[in-house]
Amino acid sequence: EVQLQASGGGVVQSGGSLRLACTGSGFDFSSSFMSWARRAPGKGLELVSSINSAGTNANYLSSVRGRFTISRDNSNKTLYLQMNSLIPEDTAVYYCVVDKRRGPGTQVTVSS
Repeated sequence: EVQLQASGGGVVQSGGSLRLACTGSGFDFSSSFMSWARRAPGKGLELVSSINSAGTNANYLSSVRGRFTISRDNSNKTLYLQMNSLIPEDTAVYYCVVDKRRGPGTQVTVSS
C-alpha cells in the first residue's frame, strides 16, 4: 500500500520560510518521479513542483520558481520542498504526490 506522509507546514509571516518533508513507503521510492501539489482555499489542485527519480531534474510552477526548491533523499525515502519568500498566495494544503496518489497534506498559512 502506497503511503505518503507530509509534514512541516505551519503559520508564517509573509517573507518567511518553511521546509516541507514527505516520507514515502509501499513503493519503490528511489525509482519514482515525485511531485508537490497544493490546494488553496476555494481553488483546485495545483502542481507546484516535480522532480525525477535521481533528483537531477526539477520543474516548478512559474509563480514559485526562484522561491521554492524541491529535493529528495532516496536513502531515507524523503521528499522535500524548501519554501522561501513566502507570500499569502502560497497559503494552501500541500500534498506530496506519486503516480497520481497523494497522502494527507500539510497546511501552510502565510499571513500578510
